[in-house]
Amino acid sequence: MSVFPPPAPALTWRTIGGILDFYVFLGPDPGSVVEQYVDVIGRPAMPIYWALGYHLCRWGYNSSDSTWEVVKSLRNYGIPHDTQWNDIDYMDQFKDFTFDPTNFDSLPDLVRDLHAHNQTYVIMLDPAISSTQPKGSYWPFDEGLKRGVFMKDAEGKPLIGKVWPGQTAFPDFSDEVTHEWWFDNLRKFHEKVPFDGLWIDMNEPSNFVDGSMNGCPTNSLENPPYTPGVLGGFLRSKTVCASVQQKQSTHYNLHSLYGLMEAKASASALKRILSKRPFVISRSSFPSQGLYSGHWLGDNRSQWKDLYTSITGILTFNLFGIPLVGADICGFSEEPQEELCVRWTQLGAFYPFTRNHNTVGMKPQDPTAFSPLAREAMKQALLLRYSLFPFLYTLFHHAHLHGHTVARPLMFEFPGDVKTYGIDKQFLWGRSLLVTPVLEPGVDFVGGYFPPGLWFDYFTVRLDINKMKKSFNSVDILFFHLRGILFAAPNLTLWISSGQPLHLVSALSDDGSASGDLFWDDGESLDTYETNQYTYIVFSVSQVLTMTSQVLHSSQEASFLSVDSTSFYGVPEKPSRVLVNTREVPFTYRDNQVKMRFMLQVH
Repeated sequence: MSVFPPPAPALTWRTIGGILDFYVFLGPDPGSVVEQYVDVIGRPAMPIYWALGYHLCRWGYNSSDSTWEVVKSLRNYGIPHDTQWNDIDYMDQFKDFTFDPTNFDSLPDLVRDLHAHNQTYVIMLDPAISSTQPKGSYWPFDEGLKRGVFMKDAEGKPLIGKVWPGQTAFPDFSDEVTHEWWFDNLRKFHEKVPFDGLWIDMNEPSNFVDGSMNGCPTNSLENPPYTPGVLGGFLRSKTVCASVQQKQSTHYNLHSLYGLMEAKASASALKRILSKRPFVISRSSFPSQGLYSGHWLGDNRSQWKDLYTSITGILTFNLFGIPLVGADICGFSEEPQEELCVRWTQLGAFYPFTRNHNTVGMKPQDPTAFSPLAREAMKQALLLRYSLFPFLYTLFHHAHLHGHTVARPLMFEFPGDVKTYGIDKQFLWGRSLLVTPVLEPGVDFVGGYFPPGLWFDYFTVRLDINKMKKSFNSVDILFFHLRGILFAAPNLTLWISSGQPLHLVSALSDDGSASGDLFWDDGESLDTYETNQYTYIVFSVSQVLTMTSQVLHSSQEASFLSVDSTSFYGVPEKPSRVLVNTREVPFTYRDNQVKMRFMLQVH
């Protein structure tokens, strides 16, 4: 289907066929439209806690030992790192559910070491299954043939294409039999390499030949009266034949659903294997994808333009009900300049899903690969993200429960302010945190816009209003400002039940009030909200500078929660004393003497 915007205020739809059902969501505001949309397609799943940490991958580690060395290097430098990934080079001849016995022989030991350090491991899987191995030597294909899980050509035989391992067959994920076969393969491989999550790639499905090794038949499905402007000009270009048979229908009717159905099978299998929330990141996506997986924006380039356009991609997929989304930090292809990688890490620290990934043949681009100054800047950006984990985790709860966006355009919170409509170089986390990244090389200032209200610089407690134009040095973290109430809890990994006390930050509005909330659970159990295994607390500050908290729901996880300090931004004058639960406590008061706004910190 193609959609064209003509000069008039209208849309022209051109389709290859099928039944079109139109839904009109009336809002009345942009955020309500998204909520109504995900009510139809399904609200996104609550992610497992470590999904929100820092992820590192590359195509080209070449061995498990070299992967391990990078992991150890990040530990030595104290750089936050929750999840290590491997691309297809871990496989034996690129075959799914295998690992190279020569170069990746220590992979199981690496995974056990990650687990010993409260870290996790994610593997890449492509859907295409090698079809040329000697009979009896490759269980995934042999068993797949036995169960009839592969898509079939016009003769009723498995359609054979070509992907990384050579000639391949394609599983039919519209068939529940295939889901069970997929689970069995994952279970058997997990017994060898106890992975924690899945990265499903090439699932459009992608094919190195057009259609199949034998071409495609000549019929109306392969050559419809109208073909959208797809790669190659044919529906079969770099994918499978449109007329290939699947359980539920022809591929012509199911093509766009392939990645969604694979994500559903993968999430279901991980639940059964791990008895935890599944972590799946998919390249292909379709409405309701957020129920089963997150998404990354594909193979970008190490260019400043790609850094800038990643913001639009992140915001767009949040509108689609897929809030767990990110771009490859520092870029996938080409080699990034050090300055670009620093700026990208600073922006990427505010992607809902944060992963650094680059391609084979390029120099490493993890934080340890750069100068001490750049490495420290990246480390501080990631520590900032980790400190905001309680706030980010609560935003994902609201996405799961209400269909809210996690990262959102400014216009979502300020629909009455027309100045926000065209802003694509700033964005919000929820309603309280405004992010303004550096998106150009060699500049010494950044411009932006503050919507109505009071916005406090998180680091200097400076009050900023109206238009922003601020200077910085080469290693400054991107600018971010806040309003309302949020929590901070810095750590090197996101083990949320560690008992580490939280720090509460309240940025007061014009009238001296503020509000915020906190959702907390064990971070990994299935359906904690649905089974009442969570804690939810609402905080508010009144105009007389009185903070109250109301526990709306509590479970045993509340025993891990404690607050050892709190800061109030915007207190106009020093108080004579501070009381916590009627007891007087020590405090400090700081006048920044910049914009006549002040910080009170209670210990």
